[in-house]
Amino acid sequence: MEALRSMRHSLAAQVRRGAFSRPPRRGFLARFSILIAGLAAGMVSSGPLSSVTGAGEQQTSAWTLPEPLPVKSESVTVPAGTSIFAGLETDVSTAKSHLHSPIMARVVRDVTGAEGVLIPVGATLRGRIDTLVPSSSPTDRARLLLKFSRLEILSGKLVELTAHLSEVENSREKVLPTGIIQGLLQSEVPISLLQAALEKWKKANPQAGQEAEKQKEKYLGKSNTAIEYAAGTDLDLTLDKPLELDKVFDPAAPERISDPANSTMKKLLASAPERASGKDGKPGDPLNLVIVGSEADIRETFRAAGWDVPERGTSSSLIATVRAAVSEQGYGKAPVSDLYLYGQRENLAFEKMLNTFTKRHHLRLWRSPVKTTAGREIWLGAATHDIGLDIHPGVVSHAIDPNLDLERAKVGADLILSGHVAGEALLTRPNPLTEGLSATGAPWRTDGRLLAIELKP
Repeated sequence: MEALRSMRHSLAAQVRRGAFSRPPRRGFLARFSILIAGLAAGMVSSGPLSSVTGAGEQQTSAWTLPEPLPVKSESVTVPAGTSIFAGLETDVSTAKSHLHSPIMARVVRDVTGAEGVLIPVGATLRGRIDTLVPSSSPTDRARLLLKFSRLEILSGKLVELTAHLSEVENSREKVLPTGIIQGLLQSEVPISLLQAALEKWKKANPQAGQEAEKQKEKYLGKSNTAIEYAAGTDLDLTLDKPLELDKVFDPAAPERISDPANSTMKKLLASAPERASGKDGKPGDPLNLVIVGSEADIRETFRAAGWDVPERGTSSSLIATVRAAVSEQGYGKAPVSDLYLYGQRENLAFEKMLNTFTKRHHLRLWRSPVKTTAGREIWLGAATHDIGLDIHPGVVSHAIDPNLDLERAKVGADLILSGHVAGEALLTRPNPLTEGLSATGAPWRTDGRLLAIELKP
C-alpha cells in the first residue's frame, strides 16, 4: 500500500512539474506510462463492471415489464440492416460456457417503422453459442459467436430471423464483420508489461521477485483475456434478411409528457444554461436531458435500469481505478469528474460500463431552481458516452462519441426498462447549440433537443 501511495505522489508531482508536457512517444509503453501518470494525478476516472461468475448457466429472467400487446394486425416488413438492441439474459464465457449452449436475450428498445412499433421492448431472442474457442496461449485470441435465430414477440409464437452481432456495448473485445467476438492478446493487457519485468526480476532475485508478484496480484490483479459477459450485457444486432411480421404495437412508454410538466419545462429551458462548466468556468458538457421526479424516484429508476452510482474520489477509488486500467478488469462505480451548473456541482451522477477502463455511458444531473405546478422537482442533465482515451501532452481524459444524440436515446431507452417512466418527449429550446468542443477540445454534435423524461409519481 505504501509503495502505491509513493508511486501516486511521485507521478502526480511529475505531472505538476510538467514532466509529461512533451508530446508522447509513439508506442504502447509510452501511452501506458502517460495513462498511469494521469491516473496517479487524479486526472482520469472510469471503470467497468465486475467479471462474470457462473457463466454459461441460463439465468432466471428479472424482466418486470408486462408482455407487449398488439394494437392492430397488419403485415409489416422489418428491412435488412435494421438494428435490434438487446440485453443478454444468459451469462456467456469462453472459459466456462459450452459450445451450442442455448442463449437468450430481450429486446430493450422498440424497433419502429412508419406503421408504428414493429418489434416491441420485451420481445425475446433465442439462439445458441455457435463458436467457442478459449485462448490457449498468450499469443492466441479467444473467439465467441452468439447466434440468435428466433424471435418470440408473443408467448409461444416464434419467428425465424437471420441476424448477426454488430457490437457488444462498452466491450474491450472487437466484434468482427462476421459477428465473431475476438478477444484480447495477453500483450494487449497493460499489466502484461509489468508481468514481463517481474519475470526478469524473479530470475535475478527469486525471493524478492516472488514477493513483488504477490503484491502485484494483491493490488493490481491478474491478467485475464477470456471473453466473459454477464446477463444484462447490452448487445447490438443487425438484421441480415428482411423480417416479415403481422402485428403492430404501441410504444413501451407514451411519447408525451403531461401538460403541466411540459409548460414548466419549456419556461425553464428558455433561460437555463446551455452547458455545464468546470470549476474554472470552462465550458463542459451540453445539457441534453430534463427529468421530472424526486431524488428518490430518480435513484430508484436508474438502479432498476442497471446503472451505478459513482464513488467519490478517494485514495481507495484511485487504487481501484489504476487496477481497472492496468488489468482491464471491472470497477463499476468509478468516480466522475465534477461539473457545475447554477454554481453547484452535480447533485447526482450515474454510469453504466462493462469490462474496459476506456468505455462507459455516464451522466450528471443538477436540481433546477423550479418545480412543476404540481410541486414536482425538475432536473437538468448532461449525458455523454466515453469511447476511448484522449491523450494530450500532460493530460489524459476520455474521448467521447461526438454524436451526443445517441447517448440521449440510450438513457431514455434504458429508463423505460425500469417500469418507472410515465412518458418521454423531445423538447426544443430557443436557439439551441448544435455543435461545439468538449473541455479537452473534442468535437461534438447534436440536433439541439433535450429528452424530457417524466417519472411516475
